[in-house]
Amino acid sequence: MMKKHSYLLLVLVVLFQISGGMFAQEEEPPTDDLGNVSDAFQENFFEGLKQKGIENYELALTALRKAEMAAKGDKENIAVVRFEMGKNYAYLKQFEDAERMYNQVLESMGERLDVLEALYDVYYQQQNYNAAIPLVEKLTKYDTDYKEDLANLYHLTGQYDKALEILDELDEDWGESVLRNALRRQIYKVTGNTEGAITNLEDKIDKNPKKEQDYLNLIFLYSEQGDTKKAYETAQELLKNQPDSELVHLALYKFYLEDGEVEKALHSMEVVFSSNEIDKDSKYRVLGDFIGFANLNPGYEDRLEAIVGSFSEENSGQVYEQLGLYYLAKEQKDKALQFYEKGMAIDQDNYSLLKNTLLLQIEFKKYNEAARASTEALEIFPAQPLLYLVNGVANIELGNLDVAIESMETGIDYLIDDLKMEKDFYEQLSIAYSKKGNEAKAANFAKKASEINIAN
Repeated sequence: MMKKHSYLLLVLVVLFQISGGMFAQEEEPPTDDLGNVSDAFQENFFEGLKQKGIENYELALTALRKAEMAAKGDKENIAVVRFEMGKNYAYLKQFEDAERMYNQVLESMGERLDVLEALYDVYYQQQNYNAAIPLVEKLTKYDTDYKEDLANLYHLTGQYDKALEILDELDEDWGESVLRNALRRQIYKVTGNTEGAITNLEDKIDKNPKKEQDYLNLIFLYSEQGDTKKAYETAQELLKNQPDSELVHLALYKFYLEDGEVEKALHSMEVVFSSNEIDKDSKYRVLGDFIGFANLNPGYEDRLEAIVGSFSEENSGQVYEQLGLYYLAKEQKDKALQFYEKGMAIDQDNYSLLKNTLLLQIEFKKYNEAARASTEALEIFPAQPLLYLVNGVANIELGNLDVAIESMETGIDYLIDDLKMEKDFYEQLSIAYSKKGNEAKAANFAKKASEINIAN
């Protein structure tokens, strides 16, 4: 995450605003108000920015070297130039030179967030993780998101205890994360010391039975070892010590389902879905299990829909998409379309959801809805030929023949190696021209369609 902060150098603030800036300011001053900066400095510095903007990094460096000379020893101006030089060296993959420039700026001007971030990127691209660690430790003071980077760096450098400590801190502060659990799993696998980790966690729980994350980690380890009984006992112990725990239900619902305690399992799922502590990926994982359960136990479908409705509005259309797929697989296309349309209303950027919705709208002859939705979708996905085809089909049925023809003749240009869709385009264009009374063009497109062999 790269965040820009306000710094000094008001004389050259405009230069940083144009360059994407090490030192930014909310209101942009006039570009000719550069204090006592010389014309030669201005000219070469801006030339450097221009050349970098068009990816002529060597020419940018040439101009910036001239700007450095024109700065005549001015500490602040030279820092500005060297920061820009570092960026260009990094683009050229000349990482040693980029590192040298960034370090010179830090030595001259002290800790600067943008410079630290740029230097971190250089170290990471070089896989110099040991050098990156002290940098990221500094960056965590500016942005706690960097703690996840730090945990990963500790893992990459074999400092597993430190990595686990950071992961525990993050889970305690932000709640459980699928990605952090995956990293924790990798560490346990690499160290091969699951028993030691279990003993360590048991000791920690004995000393501090109120720390939720220790229980969750222990449940995870027992589950990884296949010791379901101890995992379940640990979950119950956590629930006893912390009745308000929400995260524990990520484990409990599975235990309840396996034991046939359906109502308890559904209650745990409800807690998961309504929780603000549990991340979306974990909720989707539980939803997948719930859908699998409902598939085997159709009597719980209404409960499934009710529970999903309790959290889907604040999330993405992915929830409704999964429900749509569930009903589509059961050949209940009308219900699938209901959920697809709900999902599309809150997640217009989900192309697979959009595609499934439009195809079912055409199948159910909802041509007005399909025409409107495909037109709106083309503003987001202007190179998707299927959207032009659906738009054409819908407008043919609505009698908007010119609109249909224009849409399909535009869309066919985006087709790449899809004979079936190409045939569909030609057949629909033939229908549209036939309805317009242009039989010559209709016959021409019908002939093109008939010449496409999609038997294989």
